[in-house]
Amino acid sequence: MTELHCVDSLDLLATCPRGMELLLADELAALGAVPGKSTVAGVHLRASLESAYRICLWSRLANRLVLCLAQQECVETPEALRAAAAAIDWRNHLAPGATLAVDFHGRAKAIRHTRFGAQTVKDGVVDRLHAEGRPRPDVDTRQPDLRLYAHLHRGRLTLGVDLSGDSLHRRGYRRDVGHAPLKENLAAALLVRAGWPALAREGAPLIDPLCGAGTLLIEAALMAADIAPGLTRERFGFHGWAGHVERCWRELKREAEARASIGRKRCRSRLYGFDESPPALAAAKANAMRAGVPALIELEGALLAGLAGPAELPDRPRGLVITNPPYGERLGELPELVRLYGQLGERVKVAFPGWLLAVFTANPDLGHRIGLRAHKQYALRNGPLEAKLLLMAIPEAQESPSGEAAPARSAGAQMFANRLEKNRKRLKKWLKTSGESCYRLYDADMPEYAMAIDVYGDHVHVQEYAAPRSVDAAQAQKRLYEALGVIPDVLDVDPGKVVVKRRERQSGKAQYRKQAASGERFAVREGRAQLWVNLRDYLDTGLFLDHRPVRRLLGEMASGTRFLNLFCYTGAATVQAALGPQTGSQKEGAETAGGASESVSVDLSNTYLVWARDNFALNRLDPGRHRLVRDDCLRWLETAGGEFDLIFLDPPTFSNSKKMADILDVQRDHGRLVRLAMARLAPGGILVFSNNQRRFTLEADLAEQFRVEDISTRTFDPDFARNPDLHHVFLIRHGEGA
Repeated sequence: MTELHCVDSLDLLATCPRGMELLLADELAALGAVPGKSTVAGVHLRASLESAYRICLWSRLANRLVLCLAQQECVETPEALRAAAAAIDWRNHLAPGATLAVDFHGRAKAIRHTRFGAQTVKDGVVDRLHAEGRPRPDVDTRQPDLRLYAHLHRGRLTLGVDLSGDSLHRRGYRRDVGHAPLKENLAAALLVRAGWPALAREGAPLIDPLCGAGTLLIEAALMAADIAPGLTRERFGFHGWAGHVERCWRELKREAEARASIGRKRCRSRLYGFDESPPALAAAKANAMRAGVPALIELEGALLAGLAGPAELPDRPRGLVITNPPYGERLGELPELVRLYGQLGERVKVAFPGWLLAVFTANPDLGHRIGLRAHKQYALRNGPLEAKLLLMAIPEAQESPSGEAAPARSAGAQMFANRLEKNRKRLKKWLKTSGESCYRLYDADMPEYAMAIDVYGDHVHVQEYAAPRSVDAAQAQKRLYEALGVIPDVLDVDPGKVVVKRRERQSGKAQYRKQAASGERFAVREGRAQLWVNLRDYLDTGLFLDHRPVRRLLGEMASGTRFLNLFCYTGAATVQAALGPQTGSQKEGAETAGGASESVSVDLSNTYLVWARDNFALNRLDPGRHRLVRDDCLRWLETAGGEFDLIFLDPPTFSNSKKMADILDVQRDHGRLVRLAMARLAPGGILVFSNNQRRFTLEADLAEQFRVEDISTRTFDPDFARNPDLHHVFLIRHGEGA
């Protein structure tokens, strides 16, 4: 190619992340191109070779720049795709002996795999070269001399040379992407949308209070110092292109180097990044060094709660606070994030009055927790996530008497807070007398805030009841966030110790399916017992709080007995039975002669039996006298021998575990279960039968065959007194003369 091509007009396609097309078109025009039609994630343009080089070097928003060699309709078959590639004169693009790679995107009815599409394009190139008597090029998928771009959508083929090589968003300064969820060109787009280029020209400061690996800070520094984002790249795709004009490229690079040198010296903006993670800050410092902007950025370890304006800015000139906080993709992350977004709003109001706040989040409902109205919103994508950039004007200083801006609660949130306070006051005397540390504080007392809130020592377990279809999902989510904002304040608990789950009607073994894999467990006290609970990893926590009085009753009845626990779950009832009555004179967590002399606990779940074994060890129960058996309880009852003086039968409402021989429905099957258990009950013994089927009705024949006493109303402590149908408990004995 002759040097006249430096001014020739080329057909090009610049690609970018979805949602950035209009910004990219403006940038291309500023770089000397003539933008044309925009497509999804791309902009067509015409430009000289010099402008094409300038785009590769200076574009902060593009992913790739493609020299379009063919745009053809009705390409539906491999034969048509191969013919389109063979129709191009590759002598002007592929030098003799150069290696080749093809990036194929899209599909057709007969072309369903990208690798097959790439192979077909390559075959077309080979066909053309073979017809001209030129050697077949070698394929190098990792570092080819020439990379071809092929895109097929609805029969329309775009085929060309990738002038960029590696994606242009890869500036080269990031090595550890684990600390950098934002791609560099997305960070640049956020800064452009937030008006940073104009602010930087005024010398305005910028702060990222949750800076992570510093991508926003570094992109902002590159803009403020007039540094080309591609300046440190050693190679672009056009370097292996036969039409490359090296003199033209060298001139542009020298110009960019001179601008960077001047820009660093003239930059008046100061950039500050804060983060509480030492590894993230270390990554940010290393990235800034590689990007050549370490002198422009100050990094400091700090918690968001302590965020303040830099001491170097006593007059607080108008600036930009921009950040990309966590989004809370998992429900369990929400309590900390609700507090974090609220803290962000509180701190910027105090420390940066009159500034602009820009928050990029894939969870706009969390953005509402900031407490500022977004005057502009821009929809963008962060990888697969739909996200929004929220722009908010921070009001001029209006300090409360303490100097802190008190977060405002909605009327509903305040009513919810009042109800929690009321419930705490109601339970206070009972908690002090009983010494219980695990209890239910709230259970959908207000229908608008449909959740159950349980306290486990210094942790809080929140179960959100799934809203019916008649309730607006967005409104239900808003109320959940309001509640999560209130709970840590009212209960004086660390938001990191508030765990949230969604409670829905479960089928079969879904109730026991693992929700997470944190392995985070801690011991709580119930009477004399110490019991392990895990609030995060399962739908249930390992301790059914409503059955606390039943476990206490078992401890009182178990002295010297042979105890059987069927469907034993995590063995909490066995622990209480083995420890015996809960009297203050007895040592906590130690088996005494006052408890069951021996026990057998049966369950089909190995997970729960391991949990039970740990509970036994925590309370120093003798495994020789207190055995755990893994089996289907029905099968075990039908085949086991021996008698027991006290039996606890607490089956699930419904179970269709594959490990069981049959589906279990407690309403339908409880008669059979009770009779099998009674066959193992010694004369004078007691079967404690309980279940959580709300509309449960005991089979009438059982009352005729055995002595049955319904004690359900006596098995609710004050924290569950509002739900008298939550469980049913019966004492069943053999009849007279049995």
